[in-house]
Amino acid sequence: MVGTMVLVLMGCGVAVSLGCDPVNNIPAVVGTAFAFGLAVVAMAYTIGGISGCHINPAITLGCFLSGRISSKDCGMYMLFQVIGAFIGSLLLYILTENVPGLEGTGANDLQANVPMLGGLLAEIIFTCVFVLVVLGATAKTNGATNNFAGLAIGLSLVLVHLVCIRYTGTSVNPARSIAPAIFQGGTALANLWIFIVGPFVGAACAAGIWKMIDTNTK
Repeated sequence: MVGTMVLVLMGCGVAVSLGCDPVNNIPAVVGTAFAFGLAVVAMAYTIGGISGCHINPAITLGCFLSGRISSKDCGMYMLFQVIGAFIGSLLLYILTENVPGLEGTGANDLQANVPMLGGLLAEIIFTCVFVLVVLGATAKTNGATNNFAGLAIGLSLVLVHLVCIRYTGTSVNPARSIAPAIFQGGTALANLWIFIVGPFVGAACAAGIWKMIDTNTK
């Protein structure tokens, strides 16, 4: 809960503060991408030893399908990730509500000229890549490289954002999308299903790919 709250507050907060616009404000896109990545790195080294620092229902689903956590833990992780996201969004909403020029809560939505299918495919593809990195970087077979898992995962999220922001604003995380959309409403709320279905399908694909290539399961 705490980790997801920080991710949403910092990542979405930077997007709002910098005015992230993938067409007209490229520096803000870079800043937003690094904000989400750095938030993951910070939380990985803060709470990773306690919970594994999933802070993302898609990662939790990938871990469940890979046999790393139980169904009970999977459900509870997802519940508290969404709660944490709501806390982060609420704090951001309170901060920006009466500040001229700061609008919204960094909610995901289809970007200019991006069709619904294109947005859905982007979320599936890039969530798959991201969750695959998580599963690989945290695998026991990786030995000493586990010490750098948080850095690898955070940097991969930066990379995913740099590519995907132009299509969907980059979710790859249902909790990160649900809470801001509730506060923001409008088309962000109407298109919310894309940012739930897409990441979960992508996570399932990543778990399947990892099972095929993980040498520890052969």
